[in-house]
This record gives sequence, C-alpha cells and structure tokens, in this order.
Amino acid sequence: MKMNPKNKKEKGELMKEILDEIWNGKDLPLYEERIKNKAYPVIGEGSHDAKIMFIGEAPGKNEAKTGRPFCGAAGKILDGLLESVGLNREDVYITNIVKDRPPQNRDPLPDEITSYAPFLDRQIDIVKPRVIAALGRYSMTYILEKFNLWEEIQPISKIHGKIFDVKVSFGSVKIIPLYHPAASIYNRTTLDDLKKDFKILKKIVS
Repeated sequence: MKMNPKNKKEKGELMKEILDEIWNGKDLPLYEERIKNKAYPVIGEGSHDAKIMFIGEAPGKNEAKTGRPFCGAAGKILDGLLESVGLNREDVYITNIVKDRPPQNRDPLPDEITSYAPFLDRQIDIVKPRVIAALGRYSMTYILEKFNLWEEIQPISKIHGKIFDVKVSFGSVKIIPLYHPAASIYNRTTLDDLKKDFKILKKIVS
C-alpha cells in the first residue's frame, strides 16, 4: 500500500480501504454491537489535505446512526467553536480513535482503543496534518503516547491548550490537547476554556 499519496484521488482511495476494512472487520471488538444495532462505523470526514485533524474518542448514538462524526450535541458545539475562529468544518478533518459506538456511549475500553488505533494511525499518515487536536482525555493519552510524549501526560485540566512539537515521517506536527466538546454541554467553564484554546489553535495554523 502506498503511504505517501500524492493526490486527492489516492488519498480518497486509501481512506476507502480503511472504511472497507472496518466495515467488514468481524474481529473488531465492537463489530457485533454495530450489527446488532444496525449502526454504521464512523470513519471520519473533512478534507484529506486538512492542516488540522481533530481526534475524538468514539462515536455516540447520532454518529452511529448516520456514519458521521460529531453530528449530535457535541458536534454542534464543535461547529460553533470552529466558526468562532473562522474555520470551516469542511476544511479540517474530524475523526475518533474508536470507529464504532461503545454500548450506551460508555468510555472506550483499552482493548477497543488498541484494536481501532491502527486505522487512526493510517489516517494520520494519509492526511499529514500540521496540527493534531486531541479531544478528550482518551484521545490526548493515546496521541501523546503515540508520539513518545509519555512524560507530558497529565490530567487534561492541566495541559489543555498546551502545544507539543513532534517530528514525524512527513515533517513537524503540533499536538494540542483540548477538552472534548461534550464536556462543555453541562459545564460553562469548560466551554470558556475551549473558546480560549481554539484561539490558540487558530494562531498556530495562521
């Protein structure tokens, strides 16, 4: 498989391969749950040439019903945050670590993250973002571990909005942990923090 796609068509084909593998992934830990609920896997959406890649944790009920990431209440908050800094949803790429909905929207389990994460790794290689915005503590932990930033791992309340620079095969990437938009549904303080952090996000891609 090509891991250095040169054009949008090739990137689209590589994303389609990931979709097909997940769709038919009978060994994936949440496959049976998806089939039982007649749900969709949620791969991601947006520009395959995006400068910013948002990575959440796992799909919720609305996402599994439509196959689209962040299309429920948390998605509306994310859309508002993007709009507040002049970013369009179609210009960024939005996905999750886990591609199928955990039962009752529970937190993803370690084995689920381990099983689905290789698909995310491939998506990062395809999109080649300049910035990875990790939404929520599970995404933050996975991304910091993936890029060997073990010593930086702290509660998200302490490091949200902080920028970490890493070198990867396709160049330099800035990682910024952010609160998950869902956390702000019932917590105004978290929403205020997100608004401030999105201004930081906008600066580093301007």
